[in-house]
Amino acid sequence: MAKIKPSKGAPYARILGVGGYRPTRVVPNEVILEKIDSSDEWIRSRSGIATRHWASPEETVTAMSVEAAGKALANAGVSPEQIGGVVVSTVSHFKQTPAVATEIADQITQSKPAAFDISAGCAGFGYGLTLAKGMVVEGSAEYVLVIGVERLSDLTDLEDRATAFLFGDGAGAVVVGPSQEPEIGPTVWGSEGDKSETIKQTVPWTDYRDGTVERFPAITQEGQAVFRWAVFEMAKVAQQALDAAGITAADLDVFIPHQANMRIIDSMVKTLKLPEHVTVARDVETTGNTSAASIPLAMERLLATGQAKSGDTALVIGFGAGLVYAATVVTLP
Repeated sequence: MAKIKPSKGAPYARILGVGGYRPTRVVPNEVILEKIDSSDEWIRSRSGIATRHWASPEETVTAMSVEAAGKALANAGVSPEQIGGVVVSTVSHFKQTPAVATEIADQITQSKPAAFDISAGCAGFGYGLTLAKGMVVEGSAEYVLVIGVERLSDLTDLEDRATAFLFGDGAGAVVVGPSQEPEIGPTVWGSEGDKSETIKQTVPWTDYRDGTVERFPAITQEGQAVFRWAVFEMAKVAQQALDAAGITAADLDVFIPHQANMRIIDSMVKTLKLPEHVTVARDVETTGNTSAASIPLAMERLLATGQAKSGDTALVIGFGAGLVYAATVVTLP
């Protein structure tokens, strides 16, 4: 029997650079209040959100991704031709096929990298990061672009008082490449499909196509159920990720959770008993919930503003529709 030659990749992988893109239009709560019976005070108290960014017709999923990817490549000092894989997490690219990753890859590089999309909602960045790490260590790619991108304004029901104020648009990207030291920890990930109805698209695309419903599909959620699950269950997952990396909360420099809701973030900080020295990402206040883009966007802002620095140890955790989740400890680029 023939023997298959083993794969040979890097000993470990790390995040080498990060980039982000936020649409130019900033939307304050006052705009949201034109469609729902609420108040700025209520929105801020429930979510911590004051503004969000909404994309123009020209700021497509592809265009935002290309901008974020270009910044990540420059930050990493990696040329586009070195990219061997492009992994895109999104739920708001409305062509079922081909994958938007192929279009993005074509606009970024001529190196013909592997390119594919994943659908893991707000945990999508963690899923993509884990896949990219595997590609680098396995040897199928030396450098991989991981992009989280959303145009959730296209999937927002502006008359739904429970969700109209939550969502924003944007793209975040990282370059993952080889490392001589472990700088992306083990991933703790999973799903609880029995709770999938708590965050979902209102109706299938076929219902809209067939005229069964008149309104375009939107994202809806059971707010209280999601809050309880995120606060209690995801704090456990975050602790498991710390344990898997062999560190404690006291060893952390930065905490970058999915930017879903300020109350969820603050509750997780309390449940995890994070020390005061740990910098906590709260990008949700001005960016809203951008699903798969939220973690890399928050990471980029922390580094750009000096609230975090290269070499810091960060815990990242994403969680959302499915219900799916992914958490890991990383060294910041």
